Amino acid sequence: MIITVQSHADPAAVRKRLVDLGLWVKRFDDGGAVRFLVEAHSAHVTREQLLAVEGVGEVAVARSTTPLLDAHPASIRVSGVEIGADAPPVLMAGPCSAESEDGVMQLARHVAASGARFLRGGAFKPRTSPYDFQGHGRTALSWLRRAADEHGLLVVSEAMAPAEVTVVAEYADLLQIGSRNMQNSPLLRAAGASGRPVLLKRGMASTTDEWLASAEYLLLHGAPGVVLCERGIRSFDPITRFTLDLSAVAYLVHVRRLPVVVDPSHAAGRRDLIPSLSRAAMAVGAAGLMLETHERPGEALSDGPQALSPEMLAELGKELFTQPRTHAQLQVERAADSRSALS
Repeated sequence: MIITVQSHADPAAVRKRLVDLGLWVKRFDDGGAVRFLVEAHSAHVTREQLLAVEGVGEVAVARSTTPLLDAHPASIRVSGVEIGADAPPVLMAGPCSAESEDGVMQLARHVAASGARFLRGGAFKPRTSPYDFQGHGRTALSWLRRAADEHGLLVVSEAMAPAEVTVVAEYADLLQIGSRNMQNSPLLRAAGASGRPVLLKRGMASTTDEWLASAEYLLLHGAPGVVLCERGIRSFDPITRFTLDLSAVAYLVHVRRLPVVVDPSHAAGRRDLIPSLSRAAMAVGAAGLMLETHERPGEALSDGPQALSPEMLAELGKELFTQPRTHAQLQVERAADSRSALS
């Protein structure tokens, strides 16, 4: 961003006003005109706000690489549930993978009692080893849908390939793109065209700008809304599974004004750290949390060490989240959303 000072204005006075707005600026003279270059790590100030500053004549802004995301609202509604700014925080909880129908049904009861609005669970699982449990596919999606409907919850589940998008969208309210697939362009195009809002997890080695570019892919191809999910990035320190980047969450929420939820389960890789990381995520402005839980974490087919017990989930839910709405209340919200869309 380059700010041109009016010819009759005092550059020193203009500089002071810009600094007072939280900008770091560098002066340079260009053919008799005085200009200020706004440097990195400045506060977010719009072009319109800068033009209103006394002594500012023109403001040149570089063309955005994410114009659709720039226009994205700070919150979106997913089947009646609002996620984002000025909305109550949203809890998404459930097993890493849907292992059995009875297990999913029992967990859904605990998830609903914790104050969660979404039942999360993997039907198609991306596992590091080809010999690990890969999920039950469509069958698991049907378990998740039935359990969620019985307990007044919504469903969020992952699609790993374009061919899986249609079936996941058939059962899930929020379609998830996982960390390994954040830059899978064919999958992003298919997910965007599905008609479902998308929860986009950050790639484990991706910059924030790369993450935002993937969100732009989804919007360009028709996604009605995107929720970003910070799940930790790979670093040099092995003390946790990944490093939870809460500075990126704060930036996306307070500067870019986007809905962001945090997954401390994958970041920590160990359940004893999850409550503290959850509190920290909410403190920096996250719109909600995505937590893994299991009836018997020691017997989980995947991610047992990071899965909360139902008792731990209930305690954290009571501390951080409002009580769940009943199934009847959720149906009323969905109906109101449908009427709003038609009006």
